[in-house]
Amino acid sequence: MLNYLMKRMAGMIPLLLGITIISFGIMHLAPGEPVVTGQEFNPKVSSQDIERLRAYYGLDKPLYEQYWNWLNRLVVLDFGQSFSADGRSVLDKISERIPVTLWINVLAMMVIIAIAIPIGIASAVRRDSWFDKGMTIFVFIGFAIPSFWLGLLLMISLGANLQWLPISGLHDYNWQQMGFWQQQMDLLEHLVLPVFISAIGGLAGMSRFMRTGMLDVIRSDYITTARAMGVPEGVIRYRLALKNALLPIITLLGLSIPGLIGGSVIVEQLFSLPGMGLLFFEAVMSRDYPLVMGITVIGAVLTLLGNLIADLSYAWADPRIRHGAGS
Repeated sequence: MLNYLMKRMAGMIPLLLGITIISFGIMHLAPGEPVVTGQEFNPKVSSQDIERLRAYYGLDKPLYEQYWNWLNRLVVLDFGQSFSADGRSVLDKISERIPVTLWINVLAMMVIIAIAIPIGIASAVRRDSWFDKGMTIFVFIGFAIPSFWLGLLLMISLGANLQWLPISGLHDYNWQQMGFWQQQMDLLEHLVLPVFISAIGGLAGMSRFMRTGMLDVIRSDYITTARAMGVPEGVIRYRLALKNALLPIITLLGLSIPGLIGGSVIVEQLFSLPGMGLLFFEAVMSRDYPLVMGITVIGAVLTLLGNLIADLSYAWADPRIRHGAGS
C-alpha cells in the first residue's frame, strides 16, 4: 500500500503540470487583457499607457516565458500579486475567502450524508414500495429544479414575505453589538438558506447512488447465503452490505473535495456571500491571471488528492481491494 501511495503521489506531478499548462494557455487565449478590460472607452488612457502596464505585469513577454516565470514562483508557493487595483497577494485573497466557502460546503455535505445514505438504504430495502416511489419523485424534482430559481423562490417566500430568515450576507448590521450566543444564532440563520440550496442537488443524487449500490449488494450471493444461515436482517444490512454499497458514495465524496474550497458561484452570488466561488468569477471577468491560476492550482491539487483519498478508502470498504493490492 505504501508503494502504491508513493507511485500515485509521484504521478500527480506531471498531471498537475499538464493541468496548469492547459489552464494557462486557455486563459491567455480568451479575448481581452487585464490592462485593457474596462479601459477601451477611457479617453485618458493612451496606447502608450497600456503598453507600459503590459510591460509592468510581464504581459509583453512570450507566453512560454510568462508560464515559466509563473511556474518558478509556484515552486516556492508564491502565487504572485493580484492584477486588481488593491494589488494584494493572491494567497491573502484566497485565505480571506476560504472560511466562508468551507463553512457552507462542509455543512451542506454533512446534511447530504446524514440524509441521503439512510434514504438510499430505506429505498433499496423497500424497493417498489410507496416510500421508494416517493423518494424517486423527490430525486427527479431535486435534479430538475434550478438552484438559482429555488433560491430566489425561498428568498421571496421565507425572507421577504414571511421574514423568517435573512437573505443576504453572513451577519446582521448590528452583529458586533450582539452577545456570543446571539452571534452564533445570527450566523446559523444566515447559513440556513445557502446550505439548503447547496445540499438539495447533491442530496438527490447521492441518495440515488446509495439506493443503486445497496440494491446491487443485497442481491449478491454472500448476502443470500447469510440470510440462509439465519443472520439477522439488521446485521446483513448495516454490517455486511453497507460497506460495499458505500463504494459509489466514496467516489462522489472524493470528487466533492474540490467543491469544498471552490465554492458555488450561484449560491454565493445569490446570497451575497464573500466566498471562493464569487472570487473566482470576479477574477475571470476581470482577467486577473495570477488569481485565476492560484485558484485553479488549488482546485487541481484538491481534485487529485480527492481521487487518491477515494482510492485508499476503497481498501477500507472492500477487503478484496486490500488483498489485491497486497498481492
